[in-house]
Amino acid sequence: MHSVGNAELLKLHKIAFLCSRRFPREAAERAYRWADEQREAGTCVISGYHSPVEKEVLCRLLQGAQPVIIAMARGLNRLAPEWEGAIGAGRLLVISRYAQSVSHPCESKCYQRNLMMADLADTIVIAHVASGGSLERLCMDYPDKVILL
Repeated sequence: MHSVGNAELLKLHKIAFLCSRRFPREAAERAYRWADEQREAGTCVISGYHSPVEKEVLCRLLQGAQPVIIAMARGLNRLAPEWEGAIGAGRLLVISRYAQSVSHPCESKCYQRNLMMADLADTIVIAHVASGGSLERLCMDYPDKVILL
């Protein structure tokens, strides 16, 4: 595994957060309330922050001071400039299974990233699972860890 940031965050209790790319508005609203609660509680949240809801959850979490782990489905060759402050403060870790030469995520890499997050997390919170999607399969693989919002 490749990483940038505070690797000590991997030792913390972690909640993985996931949401399908297609989701109802109500699921997004629940996810945003949940993210605000996690920020206030100081919970370490790990996610790929890839879907629209996941991206907004990351924005909300980065407004706080709690630890955050970003799991990439590509190499770590391009990190968002807005992450620098959190990395410097020791509260952000960016991880990937992939070499820097892997520049684009694909469905297979995203699923493998989600499996990695599920293995690292103590609990998996899912805002919405689209029928027939890869998150549905992940829920079946980790029934004891999954909580649906």
